[in-house]
Amino acid sequence: MLIGELADRTGTSRRLLRYYEEQGLVSSGRSPSGYRVYAESCVDRVLQVRGLLDAGLPTRIIKEVLPCMDTSRTIRISEATDETIATLERERDRMTDRIRCLERNRDAVADYLDAVRGARDAAPPPAATPAETSVLA
Repeated sequence: MLIGELADRTGTSRRLLRYYEEQGLVSSGRSPSGYRVYAESCVDRVLQVRGLLDAGLPTRIIKEVLPCMDTSRTIRISEATDETIATLERERDRMTDRIRCLERNRDAVADYLDAVRGARDAAPPPAATPAETSVLA
């Protein structure tokens, strides 16, 4: 598939796809006319990269982790340096902290919505203004 189709299917800009390729996160071939051509498997790979970026991993770590991942759900065990393991542990812990913060914020917003809805439901309806009363009469 061409870069435009990959961009459409993944919701990723063409510019970002070219950046992912420059970083070694995805790869493409070339058509006879010189256009980038991506395999079907690149759809999952781009979505995987986006998910890891959204989780806060930097591209250099993603580049190290991607060879260990066959699909978005399966991880192959490969040799990892002590530095890579330590980096991944720090990133995992940072993600866990972000998840806790997001959960607290979500719960606070839910509590606020409940309070606002409760106050609105408990409030008496507003009284009609004189102009509204004369129209209704």
